[in-house]
Amino acid sequence: MTCRLHPEIKVVENRQGSFLVREIPLVVLRVNKALAGSVKRLQSDPDGVRLPGDEQTLKLLAARGFAQQFPPPAVGDRELPLVSIVIPVKDRAGELTRCLNSLKLLDYPKELLEIIVVDDGSRDDSAAVAAGFGCIPAATNKPGSGPAAARNLGVAKAKGEILAFIDSDCTASPGWLRELVSAFSDPALAAVGGVVDGMRESGSLDRYEAVMSSLSLGSRTMTGSTGNDTFYLPSCNLLVRARAFCALGGFSPEMHVGEDVDLSWRLRDAGWRISYLPAGRIWHEHRSRFIPFLRRRFDYGTSEGALNLLHPARRKRMTIPPLPALSLLLVIGAFLGGGLWSLVGAPALTVGDALFLQRRLARQGIGIGGITVLRARLRGTGSLAYYLGYHLLRYYAWLFICLAPFLPQAGILLILLAFLTGSVDYWVKRPGMNFILFLAFYLPEQLAYGAGVFAGCLDRNHFGSYRFVIMKSLAQG
Repeated sequence: MTCRLHPEIKVVENRQGSFLVREIPLVVLRVNKALAGSVKRLQSDPDGVRLPGDEQTLKLLAARGFAQQFPPPAVGDRELPLVSIVIPVKDRAGELTRCLNSLKLLDYPKELLEIIVVDDGSRDDSAAVAAGFGCIPAATNKPGSGPAAARNLGVAKAKGEILAFIDSDCTASPGWLRELVSAFSDPALAAVGGVVDGMRESGSLDRYEAVMSSLSLGSRTMTGSTGNDTFYLPSCNLLVRARAFCALGGFSPEMHVGEDVDLSWRLRDAGWRISYLPAGRIWHEHRSRFIPFLRRRFDYGTSEGALNLLHPARRKRMTIPPLPALSLLLVIGAFLGGGLWSLVGAPALTVGDALFLQRRLARQGIGIGGITVLRARLRGTGSLAYYLGYHLLRYYAWLFICLAPFLPQAGILLILLAFLTGSVDYWVKRPGMNFILFLAFYLPEQLAYGAGVFAGCLDRNHFGSYRFVIMKSLAQG
């Protein structure tokens, strides 16, 4: 992974210390003189020779929003590793045929590829399809063992240095492997994931899934190593270093959903790095019928209880600055009948908070205009409203529904949460449909996932999924 500083970064040095400043979004970071000097050198000659430690410095700055990460350059054929592609399948002969046809078109030396298809008790012609394409066959001992167990069995037959996982209901772009394997030039990297797009766009649910699926990680490069955040890589487009995978025992075979989350977190806990690149595209056949779509969201939700038990340190974290939170409460109070003082108090509090922050920055010798600071505080309050609202909608919507007959304000609040968070997601994701139709999928999805979370927690008698850690803000706005 290569990194570059954001072009708008400023280095401020005065008697108060050395600071890195980025105005949009507003982020201020105190650094030591050595790091400030490194940043100034990299700014003056961004294409120059990098000194030892520069890449690590840039990666640390990228985590704070001061640098951008880019995919590494492609490697030549002589440097490409042997890759073992592992595909679990159960009763998907037609989808498997489509998948294997796409793998025939890969821009990757055929002598450096092996394809292993693991049949999990299919009653159709899936095994015959795999044999017809000359794949290495494998079969689970117990039909319906699940994709995690099937993938582990396939890995046991693999010879590749890199393991590439793709699902039978997916197709790969010609550049899938070549665009991702170059990331393994970083010896600390254990796994890399790529873009997952929807296979179809004809139906409204197809278009919704294309932008809202949890398999789609967006257009920004992301990296996770140490720390307890919840970043993970989906298994339908996942490349893993074989020795790292085997050292951890592979996927947890008892998990039928969430096994990719568990593996990603165990790799990180073991000291490895994982990355997502907006490259290496595959197309996934999302569920295009409403009930199967909701059932799958329910299934995803059930994994949270098991994951919380296995990884108790990875609790949800939310930054809640006190004054923006109070301002937000006043706005909610106004909508729920709190009166004029609540509506007037919210903007007054935001302006006062912005003035306080501007003066605090000025005392540190950092001159930033009042409008810039106010915009940052408004943006921060809006972000807080979205993340709090999304959390409440995803995990507590059923509680609001149960309370609504006795407490009408609960029903009003649920409608507001769905409208506000849905509006943000609609504006950011820009699906090819009108807003009302988007909400018709959005709210049932949250209800299905939330029901799955409750069912999974109830099954394990563990409700840690409903707790989150409140953190202090690292950024100034």
